[in-house]
Amino acid sequence: MELSALLIPLAVAGGLGLITSLRILFEYERGVVFRLGKLTRAKGPGLIFLVPFGVERMRKMDLRIVALDIAPQDTITKDNVSVRVNAVVYFRVADPTKAVIEIEDYYFATSQLAQTTLRSVIGQSELDELLAERERINEVVRGIIDEGTDQWGIEVTGVEIKDIDLPQEMKRAMAKQAEAERERRAKVIAAEGEYQASTKLVMAAEVIQKFPVAMQLRFLQTVVEVAAENNSTTLFPIPIELFRPLLQRVDSADQEATARALKAAAETMVDALPEGADRATLENTARRLVGLAPGGTKTVEPARAGEDPEPGD
Repeated sequence: MELSALLIPLAVAGGLGLITSLRILFEYERGVVFRLGKLTRAKGPGLIFLVPFGVERMRKMDLRIVALDIAPQDTITKDNVSVRVNAVVYFRVADPTKAVIEIEDYYFATSQLAQTTLRSVIGQSELDELLAERERINEVVRGIIDEGTDQWGIEVTGVEIKDIDLPQEMKRAMAKQAEAERERRAKVIAAEGEYQASTKLVMAAEVIQKFPVAMQLRFLQTVVEVAAENNSTTLFPIPIELFRPLLQRVDSADQEATARALKAAAETMVDALPEGADRATLENTARRLVGLAPGGTKTVEPARAGEDPEPGD
């Protein structure tokens, strides 16, 4: 009777110990087991057994990828531009044993390492590189963080810079730069269009030169286009060849009038000299003026040797 009374508590205690020593781990979980404070190994997933009564203790580790949001970091780029950058880091526990033994809090440690690495990489990059080569910056940051957390059993799978906040002055300067670039492209495109149009016009002029009747057809097309606008005024172009004889006649009359004026001025200057004055220089000048006049005739005869030219010659 006494033996049965002793066995019943022992059986109850053994049953409770057996029940409490069973653990169920999901597929994405691992259990790091310590026996009397000494690491044994990582177990799981599924049903695992632990020595009861505190002999073996287990710590669960989640192997799924964790998205760590890096707080916005105020830093200065290599070309002395103040920026505010935030990013996200994706990592997972690759070795549960190291994640428990080597680091006290791997989540906090990874967060701090990611912040310092992000500031360091941005400080070594210029603003244009940060904006245009974001993929390369992400890969550089990921490589540095992964190398630093490898000894903790942490694998960094990716880093993404979410936002780059610039000062308002820099945003205005970049907007002006973009506007100037757009204007440059517009001018280049307009110039290219003018060049192509001029090339086509040259080709059209060559065709019209070979076939003059094409000019008349073009004139009729222009009249049709003007009439389609319902205007009260119709323009008729007149060929310039009609006015060419008149322009030549007016040009000849102007040349004769200029020659007569120069001749009169030369004779007046020669007659105005006093007796005995050196008249040779003025006569030569007057003779050249009358000779250079368009359509003019030389009226001053060259002075003979030893004779003084008469006034008015």
